[in-house]
Amino acid sequence: MQRFDDAMAAMADSLTEVGDVGQALARITASAVETLPGADLASISVRHADGRLETSAGTDPLVYQADLLQYELFEGPCYDAVTNDYRTYSPDLSIDTEWPRFGPRAAELGLLSQMGLRLSADDGITTGLNLYSRMKNAFDDDHGLAELFASHARVALGYATHLKTLSGALDSRETIGKAIGIVMERYDLSDERAFEFLIRMSQNSNVKLRDLALTLIERKHATSGRTL
Repeated sequence: MQRFDDAMAAMADSLTEVGDVGQALARITASAVETLPGADLASISVRHADGRLETSAGTDPLVYQADLLQYELFEGPCYDAVTNDYRTYSPDLSIDTEWPRFGPRAAELGLLSQMGLRLSADDGITTGLNLYSRMKNAFDDDHGLAELFASHARVALGYATHLKTLSGALDSRETIGKAIGIVMERYDLSDERAFEFLIRMSQNSNVKLRDLALTLIERKHATSGRTL
């Protein structure tokens, strides 16, 4: 258990160091295979708000093939984990009556047992962790370690996502602040009037405020003597 706790601490530390959610997902799958007994392969399934399904990270090309098969058949542990259930498990895919179309085809690929665990469901986007094994009954006696791993991964992933959102917000604020400064200097306006000017330009041109600000900054750098 100490080995597991150490691995979870290492995973959490590594995830908080990345600002890219894709990298965070890749580290979660790698940590799952390294940490969880029976897990030979792992992947991350994402169900988008429009219903589109995709695999955002995987430890082996085989899991992309298995995940895609489930998306096409609308059945399987990973499909259910991001659409219906928080936890799914097949101890023997070759004879599982719950997923009769997917199971035998997964077994043909050499995948004999699988577990799906939901990680998050935010803003219409659902994320699930898929654990695959080449052995039958691979997760029968994991004593809840997979769920505990998912709990740790859920927290770490939420932190990485928060960092990405916060970073984007800070970048936007800095960009808009620079544009306000340009307008203040150009038209001798207060910061409040300059901001109102940018808002009107954004509305009249139907361009997002941040994109408009970027354009003004680039234009100033390119032609510092021209007026807006």
